[in-house]
Amino acid sequence: MKDYFRLLSYARPIEKFAIPYVITTLLYILFNTLNLALLAPLLDTLFNSRTAEAIAPDSLPTIEGDQKWWDVMGMIKQIPDYYIHNYGPQEALKFVCIVIVVSVFLSNIFKYLSNRTMEDLRIHTLLSLRRSVFNNVMNLHLGYFNSQRKGDIIAKVSSDVQVVQFTVTNTLQVVFKEPLTLIVYVALLFAISVKLTLFSLLVIPISGFIIAKIVKRLRQQATKAHETFATMLGYLDESLAGIKIVKAFNATEYVKDRFHQENVTYSNITRKMARRQQLASPVSEFLGVIMVAGIVYFGGSMVLTGQSTLSSAEFITYIAIFSQVTRPAKALSDAFTGIHTGLAAGKRVLDLIDVKPELIDKPNAVIVKSFDNSIKLDDVCFSYGEREILSHVNLEIPKGKTIALVGPSGGGKSTLMDLLPRFVEPQSGNIYIDNLNIRDVNIQSLRSMMGFVNQESILFNDTIFNNIAFAKPNATMDEVIAAARIANAHDFIEESEHGYETFVGDRGVRLSGGQKQRLCIARAVLGNPPLMLLDEATSALDTESEKLVQDALYKLMKNRTSLIIAHRLSTIQNADTIVVLEKGKIIEQGSHNELMLNDGLYRRLIDMQTFED
Repeated sequence: MKDYFRLLSYARPIEKFAIPYVITTLLYILFNTLNLALLAPLLDTLFNSRTAEAIAPDSLPTIEGDQKWWDVMGMIKQIPDYYIHNYGPQEALKFVCIVIVVSVFLSNIFKYLSNRTMEDLRIHTLLSLRRSVFNNVMNLHLGYFNSQRKGDIIAKVSSDVQVVQFTVTNTLQVVFKEPLTLIVYVALLFAISVKLTLFSLLVIPISGFIIAKIVKRLRQQATKAHETFATMLGYLDESLAGIKIVKAFNATEYVKDRFHQENVTYSNITRKMARRQQLASPVSEFLGVIMVAGIVYFGGSMVLTGQSTLSSAEFITYIAIFSQVTRPAKALSDAFTGIHTGLAAGKRVLDLIDVKPELIDKPNAVIVKSFDNSIKLDDVCFSYGEREILSHVNLEIPKGKTIALVGPSGGGKSTLMDLLPRFVEPQSGNIYIDNLNIRDVNIQSLRSMMGFVNQESILFNDTIFNNIAFAKPNATMDEVIAAARIANAHDFIEESEHGYETFVGDRGVRLSGGQKQRLCIARAVLGNPPLMLLDEATSALDTESEKLVQDALYKLMKNRTSLIIAHRLSTIQNADTIVVLEKGKIIEQGSHNELMLNDGLYRRLIDMQTFED
């Protein structure tokens, strides 16, 4: 129940919905019950042969009679008697029919308002819960995503949240509406016949016990189903993202088989769950029929033998009301099956919400507004588990200088770059920006000092304008065009179908590799940050575009601090300092000419032209 109440907290302010829901539901239940209670006077009016003269005046309703307030059926029965005595049987029938129509109309009006209020609560809960989950995911550190399947996260944010919000609201609905309906029906049954009702209440717990046995294993199966569905979504995402590789390596059948195996597993689990859920409904319905048949036999025998004071009309009304008792009882049993499924999904969602980002701002973190001197790495070490990536790295990046990182694959270049914006945190050592430890600096302000261009061109399924203005949403068209010109992107943008309003497609699929990279460079240029982090920004460009963009980047980096992961000689030979990394350690650093004279690893890499990430 702890998980349920946590999930319920996302429905706040719940009183905004609960108060109107309670009022409308109460009115619906009262009028709906009145519809059934009016069956007795209707049958009495139709089949009772009494005339106005045959009705004793002392049996008519009076303002100050000795009628007990709890004798509801007694009061209702007096209504047709009153009309028969004063206006005749036909007028009495007309009055009863009008009352039934009005009662049904009002019960349906309040039912609509009740359902509408509950739907508003459901949507409000979904909005609040999904916002909380997504916000927490976006706040998590990058390391979390390296250890999680994307499909599992997508499943939790989409389908699991959907299941949870139905569980929360449906449970509220069932917990209040169905028990109250059941109580009102049972109270009315007691008002008609205490003896019959006591007999009927003996068989209801048997039905509940059987239903509970059927749904016992649903929660465990539901948890497994959600996990399998998440894995299947992960396979789908990977297959779509890597469709070109799938086709290139003739791996279509392998991908199909892998997805099919997970799909079969998921289908088998859902089939078992469906069988249990579907079994609950016919079993409860069959047990309900058995109870009704038992009541008909037991009560009918008493009526036929004269052992009961019930009239035929009252007995038929009793059966009609009792048949309705099984509906809220069945709804309660169905709710328990849904609760088990929903709580399984809710546990997964809460687990995601409970994940806390490892990198957060300290209280009173310093907001940096400028970069004036240098960035220093002091004895920095970093590991993924037991695997050491960086070992005792010491490096200074002076303002206005260009630093190039080179070295064999796996040397730690990308990790070193990720440390500066605090995408990851070193296990030991410190990093300073203008003598401020970046652990003491507000993360958002730190990252605002930096522009990023990755080797992998990351674009969003939006317009070219919005992709360039991603980090500066209030940018003007002139600013975006100026950035695009520097990145040598303006000409091909103008030639596009809708210019800057052209959609680039999912992950920029409608653009070539060079075009995507130029848009990423334009995005970095627009922010105009004092520090540029470039992970081989020209690697995807053709020779002509590379030359033009390289010239633009040189101008951009002039009087600006730049850290470049370099794979090509043309990119690094003009860097102020070249840092050579191997196995997480800095083994050489200096200018191009200095390192060439050292005849070390850098010289061998230049000779081999193997600048790879």
